[in-house]
Amino acid sequence: MLHEKLMVYRIGLGLAGEISKEGARWPRGMGYLADQVRRAMASVCLNIAEGNARKTRAERRRFFEIARASGAEVSACLDLVCAFGLMNETKAGSLKSTLSSMSRMLWGLMK
Repeated sequence: MLHEKLMVYRIGLGLAGEISKEGARWPRGMGYLADQVRRAMASVCLNIAEGNARKTRAERRRFFEIARASGAEVSACLDLVCAFGLMNETKAGSLKSTLSSMSRMLWGLMK
């Protein structure tokens, strides 16, 4: 499939795996947050794939915009995780840096 060739998609898959592993370490009462961040990260990857399969520029752009917005949701989840003391700022900052790079890549694909 065409989306598998996109660097932004491959980076997203790696990030999704890393975030999932982190979420698995959180205490039971934080399962809702682990689920939310996993769903948001899945949305990033799935919207990249679907957008890349669309025929028109406008359709592609719309799905890539949704992927960027889901990335912002992941970033906010990471802020909450830090606020709740479940992850240190350095680790969250590294993950958020990857999200920021992905956002820039998606912006480039939308042009």
